Amino acid sequence: MSTSVTSLTLDGLDKLSSHARRCVFWEMDPAALRTSRDFCDPEFEKEAWLSTVMLEWGSCGQVALVDDKPAGCALYAPPSTVPRADLFPTSPVSADAVLLTTMRLEPIGDEYALGSTLIQAAVADLVRRGVRALEAFGIRGDRSPHDTPTATAARECSPQECMISADFLEDVGFEVVAPHHRFPRLRLELDRDHLWKADVEAALERLLETAALTMVGSGASRDEKSPVGV
Repeated sequence: MSTSVTSLTLDGLDKLSSHARRCVFWEMDPAALRTSRDFCDPEFEKEAWLSTVMLEWGSCGQVALVDDKPAGCALYAPPSTVPRADLFPTSPVSADAVLLTTMRLEPIGDEYALGSTLIQAAVADLVRRGVRALEAFGIRGDRSPHDTPTATAARECSPQECMISADFLEDVGFEVVAPHHRFPRLRLELDRDHLWKADVEAALERLLETAALTMVGSGASRDEKSPVGV
């Protein structure tokens, strides 16, 4: 199995899972969504939102693949572009922060524990762009502490399905800045240390992969030089 995490691009929307491509929980005003439910095409609306944000602001997500198949995604954007961002009891998002809206995993992504990897990739991207903080509205209850939404097309959008577990956010370094029994707002301060750690981890991973390949190659060479039967 090969895994990879890359920035979302306009020509790479097919790397999102089925549910992620059609979920507009964050991207459409709830009232507008209710009134247009019978004739709204969620997938079209999601693609239009992603295209607008990417053209005006830049990449707004990280996607994980396992053997080139969708395994999960993390989406983030300026809160001014997210209609639902002002509707929580712990709103608004801080003026210096980008909002993490979505953190979804397919079963294979959960198996490979790609949730924290997606967050690390998002942090590295935002640090390079000079963003000071990443915030998110977490949800408490209705899930196990480490559960993140599983991206299945059959599931309908809802807070339980489309929001990120507050426990998961705390596990990856976020801290509560606006407490609430149901919808706390959490914050992760971004600085150069985050970028340094991400670069070091990536370098170490490349070194380990190179060392493993070298060892395999050396073993093959020794086998080729050994007399038959030894």
